[in-house]
Amino acid sequence: MSLTHKTILIDNSNIQNVFGQFDRNIRKVEKAFDVTYVYRGEELILTGDDKNIDKAMKVLNDIYAIAKKGNTITEQNVDYSISLVREGSENEASELTDRDDIICHTMAGRPIRPKTFGQKNYVDAIDNNMIIFGTGPAGTGKTYLAMAKAITAFKKGEVERIILTRPAIEAGEKLGFLPGDLQSKIDPYLRPLYDALYEIMGAEGFQKNLEKELIEVAPLAYMRGRTLDNAFIVLDEAQNTTESQMKMFLTRIGFGSKAIITGDQSQKDLAANTNSGLDTALKVVKNIEGIAVCRLTSKDVVRHPLVQKIVDAYEKYDSSNRSRRKQ
Repeated sequence: MSLTHKTILIDNSNIQNVFGQFDRNIRKVEKAFDVTYVYRGEELILTGDDKNIDKAMKVLNDIYAIAKKGNTITEQNVDYSISLVREGSENEASELTDRDDIICHTMAGRPIRPKTFGQKNYVDAIDNNMIIFGTGPAGTGKTYLAMAKAITAFKKGEVERIILTRPAIEAGEKLGFLPGDLQSKIDPYLRPLYDALYEIMGAEGFQKNLEKELIEVAPLAYMRGRTLDNAFIVLDEAQNTTESQMKMFLTRIGFGSKAIITGDQSQKDLAANTNSGLDTALKVVKNIEGIAVCRLTSKDVVRHPLVQKIVDAYEKYDSSNRSRRKQ
């Protein structure tokens, strides 16, 4: 095997961001494609097999483009770019990098945007449909992106209020044994929604709109008997709805409203022999115009890279168990 040398120009102002702390990012690329690097001046020289160098350069050009836009390169950026190049989808990686599709900014000024193609398709579906189902494992941004879109629509005056809801299903613990009144017992179930609101809207802005009843955070049971007009509604943890609860929720949606239903079909806390309302709804409404279904996967996980490995490991374990049961 003959070795080849190729060079990428990376300016000094971005080199630390591209290389990562203790050269973590560049070493990931080295290991993934069996290449070595030397950095001299503003020249990054790669050595290795010709095909591997081409792949490594595509990854580095991709993350360099992200860095030049002022974004901090994360392990997820590097891992996702490597996976796309390995699959021969590097053109898609460049397209994702080139998109200027910031949804909004957090209170700390951090831009919120789709980081994977699954997330991009999810955000596009939210823009173009009235009801959107977003399914997938933990860490894929289902709820966070939905919250960002809801807050953005509210600030632009596209909707008059935001309604956030979850089924208050017990995950191995009993509500009755928790201290406090009913609201105190329910709040832990809604905490992930509060966290996203605080980060994007700020605690003061959230509290002010909550007092004016422009933002409502409530258990799913509180939706019964209502018609939700001119609202952006997010139903989280929908895998824990029953069939009747999901039907009730879908028939609450009124004029000028948009609803996003998120859930992880692999993490149900329902009683045994109880069908998930999310599973049933995905079969019943999938062909109705104005309703979109977006299925995110482990590739769309944007938390710590270890989360993606855990999700993949559980998927393999569950698949193996299903295969044994069929035998």
